[in-house]
Amino acid sequence: MGHTLRCISPIDGSVFAERDALSIEAARQAAARARTAQRDWAARPLEERIDLVRAGIAALGAMNDEVVPELARMMGRPVRYGGEFGGVEERGGHMAAIAEEALADISVGEDTTVKRYIKRVPHGVVLVVAPWNYPYMTAINCVAPALIAGNSVLLKHATQTLLVGERMARAFHAAGVPEAVFQNVFLDHDTTSRLIAERAFDFVNFTGSVGGGRAMEQAAAGTFTGLGLELGGKDPGYVMEDADLEAAVATLIDGAMFNSGQCCCGIERIYVHESLYDAFVEKAVAVVEAYTLGDPLDAETDIGPMAHVRFAAEVRAQIDEALADGARAHIPRKPADDGGAYLTPQILTEVTHDMRVMRDESFGPVVGIMRVSDDEEAIRLMNDSPFGLTASLWTADIERAQRVGDRVETGTVFMNRADYLDPGLCWTGCKETGRGGSLSVIGYHNLTRPKSYYLKKTTA
Repeated sequence: MGHTLRCISPIDGSVFAERDALSIEAARQAAARARTAQRDWAARPLEERIDLVRAGIAALGAMNDEVVPELARMMGRPVRYGGEFGGVEERGGHMAAIAEEALADISVGEDTTVKRYIKRVPHGVVLVVAPWNYPYMTAINCVAPALIAGNSVLLKHATQTLLVGERMARAFHAAGVPEAVFQNVFLDHDTTSRLIAERAFDFVNFTGSVGGGRAMEQAAAGTFTGLGLELGGKDPGYVMEDADLEAAVATLIDGAMFNSGQCCCGIERIYVHESLYDAFVEKAVAVVEAYTLGDPLDAETDIGPMAHVRFAAEVRAQIDEALADGARAHIPRKPADDGGAYLTPQILTEVTHDMRVMRDESFGPVVGIMRVSDDEEAIRLMNDSPFGLTASLWTADIERAQRVGDRVETGTVFMNRADYLDPGLCWTGCKETGRGGSLSVIGYHNLTRPKSYYLKKTTA
């Protein structure tokens, strides 16, 4: 056996769950079972695979009353928000609905002498390495389309959300997906890297840190294994002078603070036109001051602990450094702030891009707000980042949003919205945010490979 994986609850620091990681030999056997089972799975009719995945999602939804408090104990999200099943159903349902069209043969032409077309064929065995912050929604982004496309899937979940993979596998198996086709596996980092280096997988989808993404690339070096990587982010919001101020404040601050700021596309920096700046800051402070920080199992709690003490320590360090360099904090320390995982959500002004809080990923409940004079300044600041996942633009002018969006180095441009994955659009990023893309038709393209057919009807 490998070493023991432990989920430490951020609520009280206790061990909530533990599982033994697979030995390298047991892990190799799991991958081998997946490879053998994949052939029969891919041979099943597409409609059957779609129906089984839909049924697996429904079975997962039936567990929601258990899942919601379990998530609170594992990673701290308040129970009042009801879990992730709405997003899981939306994303999985959309990918099921578009599967037939997305995976259809591409006809290039046929006449009396030749037939030409391109098929989309599954890679084979797909490893999904999922994160803890939205453990069900991020996993379903790849699990559902990978299975529908005819791949077998091994799901390795983050230790912080140790039980999520078990629940997903249980639901899909109960719905009829063969156990060898969809396996939850407990792997440590070394075993994962060794399997990738041994080419146990044909495609790896990883959501996590930049460092984790580099480790994936290093493990895959020379194997030609395909990688899909969603890594860090430092997503900006830009409030233009014609924006709906009330809506901008409500959406951007929620995007910065929801889930204790632990969102892949959470808002981490806000640029506000000078004509609205003072009013924006005043309203934003009022919103955050009204939050209740506390036990996520309490229905009155708005914001729970961060998922781990070390994550909170990094956010505190960024805030403290910014304050030492002249930033201003607007939110008084909340009673539940214990100096550990429970962290007062914070708004900072008088910030600059010389400060880590405006440059490094925070992944916590803090946002810096800066005054800007025009689009040029805002674009320059939004692009002054090593990351590029989403950007949120606030204006009444759609053509202006398109012009600004065309110049922002990002994967998704939002107008008058933030912190949302539309499954009809490709979820992707640029720069150190990663490469590849999930969801949409393009998500299917990344989980399959093209295979061309040139069929000559006669030898004459």
